[in-house]
Amino acid sequence: MPTWLAVILEIVKITVPALIVFLTVYFLFKEFMKKQYQIQVLDYRQKQQSISLPMRLQAYERLSLLVERIGIPNLLFRLRAEDSTAAALRVAMLLAIHQEYEHNVTQQVYVSEKLWEILRVARQETEGIINAIAEKVDPKAPAAELSGVLLNYLEMQETTSLDKAQIAIKTEAGLYL
Repeated sequence: MPTWLAVILEIVKITVPALIVFLTVYFLFKEFMKKQYQIQVLDYRQKQQSISLPMRLQAYERLSLLVERIGIPNLLFRLRAEDSTAAALRVAMLLAIHQEYEHNVTQQVYVSEKLWEILRVARQETEGIINAIAEKVDPKAPAAELSGVLLNYLEMQETTSLDKAQIAIKTEAGLYL
């Protein structure tokens, strides 16, 4: 056998096992790194959730409070003015709703788009109810007259959009508990 062939066979004897060892180590290392990456991603998500979950739950609390505060009975209780007119009460109620909503608008970052849309519609419907009923009452009439008509209207309703919004808040918040 020629010496050059013997040299090639010796190189192959050394290279093939080395190549097998290299490929084995390469694939094992690749799998190890993949698992490490998955562990880091999971750890990152858990840290993010431990930070964001309390903020999200606080947002649900604030939005629940918003729904309560813009409810017509609560507005009437807070804005009671014995010597006020129906027009002044109407403006005060609409202004209070607007302020409450603006104060909590940043909470939409923490809730689903669907929930935020439900809250937005509930606010608009509440404003619509106030405006529609206030149109039927003489603006110069005492505020108590507008209050009475609003409360009578609400008594005839089984549920309001604010009730539905409160249920939606509780449902979505329940997904994170």
